[in-house]
Amino acid sequence: MTAERRTAQHTPHMPAGSSRRSRRTRLGVAIAVSTALAAGFAATSANGATEPRNTPHPASSAASPVRADEAADGFASVHALGQDGTYGGRGGETVTVRTLADLEKYATAAEPYVIVVAAAITMDPKGKEIKVASDKTIIGSGTSGHIVGGGFFLGQGVHNVIVRNLTIRDSYAGTWNDKEHDWDAIQMDGAHHVWIDHNDLRNMADGLIDSRKDTTYLTVSWNRLQHDNKAFGIGWTENTTADITIHHNWFHETEQRNPSTDNVAHAHLYNNFLQDDPGTDITSSYGNYARGRTNMVLENSYFDGLNNPVTRDSTATLVQRGSIFAGTSGRNESGGGAASFDPHSYYAYTLDDAADVPALVKADAGPRSSVAAASTAAATTLTVAKDGSGRYSSVQAAVNAVPAGNTARTVIAIAPGTYRELVKVPSTKQNVTLQGTGSSRRSTVIVYGNASGTQKPDGSGPYGTGGSATVAAEGDGFQARNLTIANDFDEAAHQDMNGLQAVALRTAADKVFLDSIITEGDQDTLLLDTAAKDRLGRVYMKNSYVVGNVDFIFGRASAVIDASVITLKKRWNGSSAGYVTAPSTAAGRKGFLINNSTVNGDVSASTFYLGRPWHAGGDATLDPMTTVRDSTLSAAIRPAPWTDMSGFSWKDDRFAEYRNDGPGAGTASGDRPQLSDTGAAGQEVADWLEGWTPSAS
Repeated sequence: MTAERRTAQHTPHMPAGSSRRSRRTRLGVAIAVSTALAAGFAATSANGATEPRNTPHPASSAASPVRADEAADGFASVHALGQDGTYGGRGGETVTVRTLADLEKYATAAEPYVIVVAAAITMDPKGKEIKVASDKTIIGSGTSGHIVGGGFFLGQGVHNVIVRNLTIRDSYAGTWNDKEHDWDAIQMDGAHHVWIDHNDLRNMADGLIDSRKDTTYLTVSWNRLQHDNKAFGIGWTENTTADITIHHNWFHETEQRNPSTDNVAHAHLYNNFLQDDPGTDITSSYGNYARGRTNMVLENSYFDGLNNPVTRDSTATLVQRGSIFAGTSGRNESGGGAASFDPHSYYAYTLDDAADVPALVKADAGPRSSVAAASTAAATTLTVAKDGSGRYSSVQAAVNAVPAGNTARTVIAIAPGTYRELVKVPSTKQNVTLQGTGSSRRSTVIVYGNASGTQKPDGSGPYGTGGSATVAAEGDGFQARNLTIANDFDEAAHQDMNGLQAVALRTAADKVFLDSIITEGDQDTLLLDTAAKDRLGRVYMKNSYVVGNVDFIFGRASAVIDASVITLKKRWNGSSAGYVTAPSTAAGRKGFLINNSTVNGDVSASTFYLGRPWHAGGDATLDPMTTVRDSTLSAAIRPAPWTDMSGFSWKDDRFAEYRNDGPGAGTASGDRPQLSDTGAAGQEVADWLEGWTPSAS
């Protein structure tokens, strides 16, 4: 694209609303927009294929099962001790196992593995605990993964381990309060960054879970702990260093350690269901117990029929709020001083109402089939703040933390501030959301100042137009919300440079959702591209601003700009002239649709074109397309709003309007083609999205 000029920054006008009559074209799809930062996102990864049971090979490579690519929440998600959250063996080979030999082989290996347990595996000898090495995901295939008569051991320094979707059972040796056999389901001695999730743990000789000897950054969630004397013991240390999250677990018919929490620096327990059935042989001794110097925050749990539901030592701090106690008796204690920590300062979480907890936990705790799992996958949230209060101080550092091959939604929550950096989301990292957490789009700004002609630091040459982008999004499913992405390259100061194009945001992906953002620059502000000429790249932008002056919405994506404001800026020398769009659409694809939006700006009348055809690289096979419909056009739009480019006539491509208003709108003519009602019926938002329904994460 031709080199052009720039002027000072210009603040966009407010979105269209009361200043124009309300008109919406038929969408044909529901655009579901949620305001919840970490709302659930439906994962679509394939269920892991397994070999027939009569295969001669006991272990096989397989696609990752549903939920094997998710990362932990709670304290297991916190960046610490050199480990960036807990994601297990993701990125390593996926293997399916049905024998003890293969389970032990891969669980103890040095390399990362996703180990899919697809059968009932009996421990030999009884009570055996496999010594799991770091960087492992051990996950049941649907509900078929059972570990019988033993369990797992995570020793000192073992880290980044996920145990999920398994039934671990039946090491019971005939003695109820067994002090002779230490045959736990999961025992951890000095491990860190462990996620125990959606398991059924029962009928063991000793404890179901033991977290010992300063094991930390542990999350235990959505498990059924049942029919056992000792459910979940934490401590066996003189130190007070461990950080542990325990949520949405069902403690059912367990006598003690529900859990017993000894010398834990930050123990966050919420939305757990503790149930002791009347008239059975098992009677609860106590429920949640804060021992030693533990600092515990207990929220919105449900206690049904327990004796001594909440107990604390005089040396412990226990703050509880929002829980329900039904048919309980005995000690129900809190106190020891004000809460020493706020869980929200470590990670994002959402509380369920305590009254809803029994139904929620009964329905969803324990192993799940792949269908159920796919519908309930939750987003991982990574926090960014320049002042160091987030997990990361730069946006790119958070992007780097998203494991390659991830398919579950990752929300990067960015605190207010100006982040002067380049950000790239590569194609290997899908479903990444950049979410500003401030009160407005202007609160969080990502900005840089490269231009096409800017030389790279390594001396390899200029960045080029696409390479100049402040934010480059190449991973499918990318979303940006409630922030500003800008390129503040100073054209006036670089008039001797060859290549003044300066991109703020470049997308080269499919299913991109840009919601309530500002993209701001001068020439070539917003590059909406595809990964390749033959690849589909759908983009939906809503309730946003695009600010620029020359070809500042351009590329070959099939993109909708809906209910937004396109703000025209003067050039670097104060003159008014420019082009709103420069599509380079491939033949047979949809190009740009500007729908129900406003085009305005502090520029002279009749100085801006709505668009011109960009045949990138002189490619005559392209068929550029822009439709502007149901929008308000300011007087800045030329009476003949389309023009030629680089020897290609706009009349040979696809440019049209429909039912626009405002002083810049005009009637049908040879220089101003208008769609008929019939033609417009095939150029609506749903036609661009082709079955995709954008949904906020």
